[in-house]
Parts: sequence; C-alpha cells; structure tokens
Amino acid sequence: MALNYTGGIDLGPDLAIPEGMICVISGTSRDGSNGLKVARHVAGIYEELGETVELLDLSGLPDGSFSESVFKEKPADLEAAYTDKVLASDGVVVVVPEYNGSYPGILKHFIDLLPFPESFECRPVAFIGIAGGYYGGLRAVEQLQMVFAYRNAYLFNRRVFIPSAYSLFDEAGEIKDDDLKDRLKLQSTKFIAFSKALKGLEG
Repeated sequence: MALNYTGGIDLGPDLAIPEGMICVISGTSRDGSNGLKVARHVAGIYEELGETVELLDLSGLPDGSFSESVFKEKPADLEAAYTDKVLASDGVVVVVPEYNGSYPGILKHFIDLLPFPESFECRPVAFIGIAGGYYGGLRAVEQLQMVFAYRNAYLFNRRVFIPSAYSLFDEAGEIKDDDLKDRLKLQSTKFIAFSKALKGLEG
C-alpha cells in the first residue's frame, strides 16, 4: 500500500522511506481535527493518482519534541517518523487550519524543528486552508507562505481554501461537497506535474 501514516503509532525499526513521494502535513495537533480529516482525504487523492504518500499528523509528535534541549539534540523517533520523510519527499502539501487569525503554533514549532536549509530549500510546497469562517483559512495560508518563501521553497500558488468547516463532513467524517472534492483533486493533479517538472530541472 502506498499510503503511510505517521501520528502517534509505532512504525517499527525497519520502516523504509521511499525515494520520492508526496508528504501531506496535517498542521494541527488538535484531537479529531477537521484539518486531519481533510489531510486524510488529500492523501487518498494522491494515492489514487499513483503517488506514494506520507501523511504526517502533528498530534503524534514524540514527547521529546517539546523539551528545552530539543534544538540541540533531536529525538531519534522524531527524525525517523517525521524529519526523514520531509527530506525524502518530492513535494509537501500543508493542510493548515486558521486559529485566531493565523496558523497553529504547533506547525511553526514543527517547521523550526526541521533541518535548515535542506528541509524546504527548492522543495515544492502546496497549501490548503481550512476554517470555520467565510474565508477558509486565507490569513493562515498567506502568513505561512511567507515562512516557506523565507525557507526558499518553491511555492505552488494554486491554493485551496475551505470555509464553513464544521458543516463540511458527513457522519463518517467524509467530505460531502463534490465541488470541494474536485478542487482538491485538481490541485493534487497540478501539484504532481509541478513537482515533477521542477525535479526534472535538478542537476
């Protein structure tokens, strides 16, 4: 199965990181978040399109990720379950909820934990915003784009904004809106082409 999931589970010592994949990050640590539901849906789209996918759930960050010494010495389980997957990816998709007019602090902390500059230097990054309000995470995404621009990522500007998040899902936690499903699939298809075109320019 191409889809792998990291988030509070033991992946075992023999986990093989595929060379080249799409890494989908659920940018919140809130339990049962709507952002994670969207991230799972998006990861499924990439899998249907034939891509290997790694889904990173920030609620599963190891406890050592929050210690005072973490910036001096990273926990081994953080490296294996999160960092190595970002470094091995052909592109990163960030699903970011808007909290209090910005992106979650846990997402900024995670970005700060990743190696500089190689984690995002010349790496394609796509953005999906989600919020309970009308603008669908617009402020969170645009602020986050500034961070990734600073890190010299290749920003993919076909963004998706998802408003009214609390009415988005059915009882099974699946997206009900067919138009949104189409927009997410279109973004995914274009982002694969964008990432592969940039990879072809390497060297």
